[in-house]
This record gives sequence, structure tokens and C-alpha cells, in this order.
Amino acid sequence: MTMRRFHVEGIVQGVGFRPFVYRTAAALGLDGWVANVNGHVEGEVAGPTRAIEEFAARLRSDAPALARVRRVRLTGGARRSPYDTGFQVRHSAPDDSDTASREIPPDAAICDACLSELRAPRDRRYRYPFINCTDCGPRATIIEDLPYDRIRTTMRRFPLCAACAAEYADPRDRRFHAEPVGCPVCGPRLAWEELRGEEALRAAVQTVDECGIVALKGLGGYQLVCDASDPAVVAELRRRKRRPAKPFAVMVQDIETAARLAQIGAGERQALTSAERPVVLLGRRRRRGRTAPLAPEVHPGLTRVGLFLPTTGLHHLLLDELARPLVVTSGNLSGEPISIDDEEARSALTAVADGFLTHDRPIRSRYDDSVVQFCGRTRITVRRARGLAPAPLPLPVRGPVAGVGAQLKHTFTLAADRRAHMGPHNGDLADLPAYNAFLASYEHLKELTGIEPTLLAHDLHPGYLSTQWAEAQPLRRIPVQHHHAHVAACAAEHGVRGRFLGIAYDGLGLGDDGTLWGGEILVASLSGYRRVGRFATAPLPGGDAAVRHPSRTALGHLLGSEALGSPRPYPWLTRPFTDRLDPAEAAAVRAMIARDVNCPRASSAGRLFDTVAALLGLADQVSYEGEAAVLLEATAGDEHAVPLAHRVVRSQGLWVYDPTPSLADLLRRQLDGEPVAQLAAAFHLTLAIVTAELVSRAVAEGAPRTVCLGGGCFVNRRLLTEVKRRLQAHGLRVLVGGQVPVGDGGISYGQAAVAAARLAEEE
Repeated sequence: MTMRRFHVEGIVQGVGFRPFVYRTAAALGLDGWVANVNGHVEGEVAGPTRAIEEFAARLRSDAPALARVRRVRLTGGARRSPYDTGFQVRHSAPDDSDTASREIPPDAAICDACLSELRAPRDRRYRYPFINCTDCGPRATIIEDLPYDRIRTTMRRFPLCAACAAEYADPRDRRFHAEPVGCPVCGPRLAWEELRGEEALRAAVQTVDECGIVALKGLGGYQLVCDASDPAVVAELRRRKRRPAKPFAVMVQDIETAARLAQIGAGERQALTSAERPVVLLGRRRRRGRTAPLAPEVHPGLTRVGLFLPTTGLHHLLLDELARPLVVTSGNLSGEPISIDDEEARSALTAVADGFLTHDRPIRSRYDDSVVQFCGRTRITVRRARGLAPAPLPLPVRGPVAGVGAQLKHTFTLAADRRAHMGPHNGDLADLPAYNAFLASYEHLKELTGIEPTLLAHDLHPGYLSTQWAEAQPLRRIPVQHHHAHVAACAAEHGVRGRFLGIAYDGLGLGDDGTLWGGEILVASLSGYRRVGRFATAPLPGGDAAVRHPSRTALGHLLGSEALGSPRPYPWLTRPFTDRLDPAEAAAVRAMIARDVNCPRASSAGRLFDTVAALLGLADQVSYEGEAAVLLEATAGDEHAVPLAHRVVRSQGLWVYDPTPSLADLLRRQLDGEPVAQLAAAFHLTLAIVTAELVSRAVAEGAPRTVCLGGGCFVNRRLLTEVKRRLQAHGLRVLVGGQVPVGDGGISYGQAAVAAARLAEEE
């Protein structure tokens, strides 16, 4: 008989790992013990050497579904075992001397076993909205400290009844140390004004059934719920929430209902039914020339819809009662973070909701819903939040660093010991509540992970609040160029070492020359880059105002594009567009461009999308970032097209795409009567052809053959598909972010990767 100490790192708390260790040891006839220590699992095991080796192998190969085992270590020499009483599960033990292995489990959607009990009339948790076990339920949203035990979660205020305590203490039970465990006797309870339990649920169901809007307290924050098939109530939700056009997510009862509404591939099906339960962006299914029943106001003007399945027992109960798809969207006003505090929610949402379905379990951390989509077999993360964050991502980093993100779609990243923890999605930091949410989340995740950064990486833009916050901290700082961070995020996620070719297409980011960039070809490594290609610049009349008014951006391209030798479109080509505009505003914009007053120039792919959308009459004004581009992609659909005229020139040592011939050709073909859908498709095709040409010229000059894509423009499935196909046809390796958001939500991870690489070079 020998004894060894074992140490398991990864996501191994809150996922049923100790019961699994107990069962594994018992099956192999081993003695010893296991406990949560800080953020990992450790213990001692005694028995025959071969059985101990098999035990360690099974800890890696047979771990619970929600576990992510990163490392298993056996230590200690062979000696006689002091154990002869079997295997025990011990109480958790904090250990402040070792914070390197702290990893926080994300929330997990209700599992099949709990769902079966929820619907079983004879089960004691029948119709209990907060049903959970070690395979499902809240985790990151209720954890206050590690190691993960009930006393260090928001469940500590709910003493267990005798029946729940027996389950909690039995290593053979599915609810052994399921920290959020409870039942109708001892757990959280629903509330609707003075009503409790089933009466509260019935009141909410009745409100939705009578065309009302309900504020529901979900896992990571409040959600707004209404009938997704009722145009009037969805339109009213838009009015109250101040969200005129951005699509709403729709929750459906099961995968069969989702398949009746949308086209679902294998990857999309797996994502919809996974424990993460993200919102999945899907193409709407058409039947006999008409779409399946969802109010057009759910996703106005678009052909894709965001669907997701119920995440909790409460969501299942609502859908079981109402038997129809529901809009389930963030409980906030447009631009603000999702509400988590009960009083805060009532203050913010009283004018939006007709009633509040709440409960008495506090939410410790704010997590909005995650959003993903698929481009063929390629998964793209649009928003990394509930169910995904803050699960660690690989990153070649040693010392503790932080990336503090950008301004829009804000996240932050804490990194150490070869992994990175991305914080929750915060929204637009220009909004004070979002900024305060960032500060609170940052401090809490620091405490949980034990990562105290010694280096902060931030954006170059001095106007970003994340940059200003970083500059106020008494720590060493590294500024990271926005588009370098985009492509570095992709490279780091895929483990790219050395140099690569980066393509960064987005709205705007400050370049190292002090101008605004957004259509960039970079030869890069994680530690540095050089610019080898770009889009031509054009003025943004009014600066930020141009982002909200694509018609201004279009005038900037038509009247003030960079002088690269192409003649600007003749007045007779532009007249149908300019005649559509308000004469006074058009005159003011013309004067701004002519005098170069408040007209910063930008080499932006995103603003070129805005320009084309405006020229085609799809969007003169927008209510959210990227709206014009989304409408342009939806209009293009699957149309076949002939590419627009295009031109790539050499200018000041860079390869530059001059879009002036493309815009002139688009206007000419529009006057000739070519359908808008074909012109939208032609623009997408042209950008892909131009991208391939820019890349091929860079490769011919010695650029690497691995290409990393980054920036919000690559959320566009048609553009991504065309670009990948053309680059791969040239024999290039093409990568795009899968777990890290491709847009600004991934900037903080890229910043952390750059900071880590520069530190490594200094060592």
C-alpha cells in the first residue's frame, strides 16, 4: 500500500468534481480524502500503485461534463498508507498562499435530470423554479468568494431543510455539495407584489397572456419578457426600452420549436442545447413564401433571428404555461447595463414593465446572455457572457496582467499562469452605469481569481474611459493599438507563435499615427506589428455624429475621399442620393467637408459599409452601432452578383484600396435599375476580392501565410465566408476567433496577449 497526494487544477469546483473523485476512488478500492482548496481540488489517495495511476488517469478522462481539467499532479513518495477507513470528502479549506489555480465556473442551464423532476408531479421539487444540482444552475452569478462553498455564495441566507441537507451531505447523491440546492421548503421563492410561489408565477403568465411586459429576475440579471408573436406588444417594448431597431432575442420551449422557426445546422443545434445556452443567430425558416410566426418587430428588416432555449426552471415553467415564443431581452434601458439589484431594477424598469416577477436570491455578479453564430462549421462568438464567462481561456502569460478593453461592447481581461479570465460584457462605457459596472466587476473578479495585475494594457485612444481609468492607476501601463489588439486576440486564441498576417476591419480605432483606422492589413506578432495595407481615408463630417448618420459618411466618401488618382463620381450619379437628403443638413455637411471643419479622416471598413447602405437607401440614420452594415448584409442575402469596379494602388509605402471606383460603379448600376439586393451582394463580393488582393500583394513581399481576422465587420457572415474562401484558395491558413469575441468584446483579451508577449521579450 502506498499513498500519494493529488492536486487537480481547472474548473473543478461547482461541477460535481468531489463526488466524482469519491466514486472513482471507491470503484478502485482506494482510501483517502478529497477537498476544495482555494480554487482547485486536492487530497490524498492510498492503495496499490497501479490503482493510484488509474485513478489519476480517470480524473482527466472521465471528469463531469461541466468540469474542465487543466492539470492533474501526483506528488509524494511511496510509503505505507495511514488510511483504512475508505475514502472521505472533507470540508473546503481556504489557502491564501496559492491563488494561481483559481478558476470560476460559469452558470449552467438546467440539466435533463432536473427538468424531468421539475415536471414530475410526485417529485418534491415539482414546479420548483430554482431546481438545480451539481450538473446545472447558478455559479459565477452567486459566488462571493472561493473556495466554492455555500457559505461563500448568496445562498448562505437559505438554511437547508432536513431533506436537502441529507442530499447535500451524501457523496452518492446528484446534489452532493450542490451549493445552490434548495426546495420549496427552504430555498428561494418567487414574488409578484404580495403574491408568492405559484400565485406569483400565475400573475406573470397572465400579464404576458394579456399583452403585457414582465420584468423577470434571471440568473445574471433582470430580463424583459413579452409575447414574441404579438406585433403591438413588441413595438411597445421597443418604445418603452428606447430600442427602435436592434433585434430582440427570442426564447423557445425546445429544439423542435426552434427548428420550426429557423434553419439549424449541427453546430447550431449543439450550441442551442449546450449547458451554456447562448443566444444563437439563425436564418429564419420560410414556409410557402412566408416566415414562421414571429412578429416582424422582433428583428425588423433582417433575415436572421437570435433564438435560445430556457436556461432555468423558471423559464421552462413560463414557456410551458404560455406555449409560444417569448421575447427575452436584457432588463435595461438602451445603452445601460443589465439590472441585478431589486431596487435598482424597479427604479430603472418601472416605466418599461407592467409587473415584476422576482425572487429573494441575490445576484452577486452581472452576466448578460452570450451570443454566438456559425459561418459554415466556424463558430463565432459575438458576446461572451453568461454560460461562457469567466471560464478561462489559454494565453501564453506568466506575470499578472490586465487588458482593460475599449469603449463599446466593453470587457476586461485578467491573465496569469498561462490563462486569461474575461470579465462580463458591460456595454458602452460612455454610459455612467456601464462604467460603474466595469469597476465593480473588475474588483470582484480580481478577488475571485487572486490575480493582482502588475501591468495594465489599454487602448491608444485618450477619450476612452477605460484608457483614462488605466492612466489613473499606480501601475505600469502599456498602450496597445486597437487593431493590433483585434488580430492579436485571434492569434493568441489559436496559439499562433511568431509572425502572422492580420486583417482588422471595424468601425473606428485610433492608429499610432494619430488618425482613425478601421480597414487594416498588418504584419504582426503578439508583441508588435507594422501596417502594410489599408483602405483609403474619407472624412467623417461631425466626427461621432457621422457614425449615427450614414448619409454624412456617404457624403464624406463622395466629396472628400483621399486623392489617389480616381475621379470622384459625376454629379449626375450622386444626385438621386443627395436629392433625398434634407437640403439644409446636406448643405451644412458639404460646407464642413469643403472647409475641413470637424471632419476627422478614417480608413474604416465599417464606415464604408455605412456609406453603401446609405447610397442604396437602406439607412440614412441608425440607432445602434453596426445597424447599417446588418441591414446591408440582410439585403444581400444569398444573391449572386457581379463585383464592382475596384482599384488597389501603392501609396506612401502601403497597398491601399481606393473605393471611389467601386462607389461610382455602384451608383451607375443603381441608375441603370440593378436591384438593391444585387448591389448589396456586389459590394460584399468586391470587399472580399479587394481583401484577397491586398493580402496577396503583402504575401508576395514576404508576409506570413497565416492570416488572423479581427474586428466587428467579420461578424458579417457573407463577408467572412467570401474572404475565407478566397484566401484559402491561395493556400493561406485563415483563422477567426471562436471563443473570443471577434468584435470589440475581444479587445481586452488581445491587449492582455500583447502585454504578456512584451513582458516575455523583456525577460
